[in-house]
Amino acid sequence: MDRRHFLAAIAALGAASGRANAQARPIAAGPEALARLGERLLRVEEDGLDPRWYDLGPATLSDPAAILRAAGLVVTDLLHGRAGIPVGRVDLRRDTAAHPLTPWLAQITQSAEPVEALDRAAQAGPDVAVLKAELAAARARALRPLPTVPSAGGTLEPGVDDARVPALRARLAATDPGLAARPGAGTEYDEALVAAVRRFQTEAGLEPDGRIGALTFAALNRSPQQQIDQIRVALDMRRGLAPALRERRIEVNVPDYRLLVLEEDRVLMDMAVVVGRPARATPMIVTRLTAVQFNPPWGVPQRLAKEDMLPRLRRDPQSLAQRGIRIFRRIDGELTEIDPMTVDWRSIHPDRFPFILRQDAGDLNALGRLKFIMPNGDDIFLHDTPERQYFRRPDRAFSSGCIRLERPMDFLTLLLDGMPGWDRERADRMLASRATSVTSLRRQLPIRLHYSTVTVAGRDVRIRPDIYGLDQAYARAMESRAPRVPVAARS
Repeated sequence: MDRRHFLAAIAALGAASGRANAQARPIAAGPEALARLGERLLRVEEDGLDPRWYDLGPATLSDPAAILRAAGLVVTDLLHGRAGIPVGRVDLRRDTAAHPLTPWLAQITQSAEPVEALDRAAQAGPDVAVLKAELAAARARALRPLPTVPSAGGTLEPGVDDARVPALRARLAATDPGLAARPGAGTEYDEALVAAVRRFQTEAGLEPDGRIGALTFAALNRSPQQQIDQIRVALDMRRGLAPALRERRIEVNVPDYRLLVLEEDRVLMDMAVVVGRPARATPMIVTRLTAVQFNPPWGVPQRLAKEDMLPRLRRDPQSLAQRGIRIFRRIDGELTEIDPMTVDWRSIHPDRFPFILRQDAGDLNALGRLKFIMPNGDDIFLHDTPERQYFRRPDRAFSSGCIRLERPMDFLTLLLDGMPGWDRERADRMLASRATSVTSLRRQLPIRLHYSTVTVAGRDVRIRPDIYGLDQAYARAMESRAPRVPVAARS
């Protein structure tokens, strides 16, 4: 029984239940079982769904066929996901064929206790029990209004006296038991309050430095509903999942700033990464890693050249040359190097930028000494970087879209494992030669750049900021599907 046949069967039940001369009720569940099913349907919020989506009101709950129809639609969403796959979310792998509805929908119509099927469907998928508990806790927290901390006035530094401190103290005392026990008073940003801010920053995935800038103000004033929606999205994204790959693979969780190398369920490597800042977001990609380039040069993307490099050239024409970046222009069909001192950079309009910028390989190169190549339409790759300071930060959205690796040499060693003639010593010699070369990988591992702000480790749930707004877009997709109207209500 697929969904179409299920709805047809429910329609038939509705017609049969309305015939005055019916000799027997065709619904297996009795009135008490239907009442239990109806009561459970009214609690689908605990599963991250919304009763309004299924028209769960008095009219529905008084009609046996309408109750069963709503239950079937809820079970369908629990097993296959409420939202469709948003545009660009190639990282979401849903395989409805791997989760057939036939046995579930049959239990709804044929079981004497259909609520049992709904309860089992509500537990399908990874991490569901932990996420549902976190969702309940988030809803409970949302019942307690949190004070707003004014952000106007710039960064709040430890030790200062500031009129915003009482609001900050009240906000943190509402969620930090340690501070609530001894909240203090006054307008001084004192040590106890700084310690509470650092705890909050750690939990929010921010730099725990006690300084309250734009990111920390935004996290402090984040609506509780945003966190609730992120958990609801996390639940829905786990529904109808395609079976996980069993082969060795690379997973980059963009908003969690982590790269994992997995083989079946084992973690072979775990490292920090730097991803694209919101204005230059890293796209979601599913492909394979095919090659590694030693000592790569860097062809500066035109967007970066116009938006980042042109302002520097206007300030100091020599600034790029100091970093090994050379400037070229096509003249009579030939690519010709240009002396930056001969150009009036203030007269160059960003929309008509005629130059090509390239950075020579070397220690100052923006790609570091290694570039890992994967076919994709966005020219995204993984690479080394000389800017190591960002890996010490918990918030690491600073790149122009590509993925910077914390431990590129360890990553290279893993990729070269099993390749005849290759070992760490040979790789070191290739780098020391300073020559640019490309080596195809014998084992081209699948790689997935995905977006999961809510991660689960055992019983612990970590919720990262929705840096690109993709969770918000997914939540809108859950809401935008037209409300379902039971057959009995339509008639």
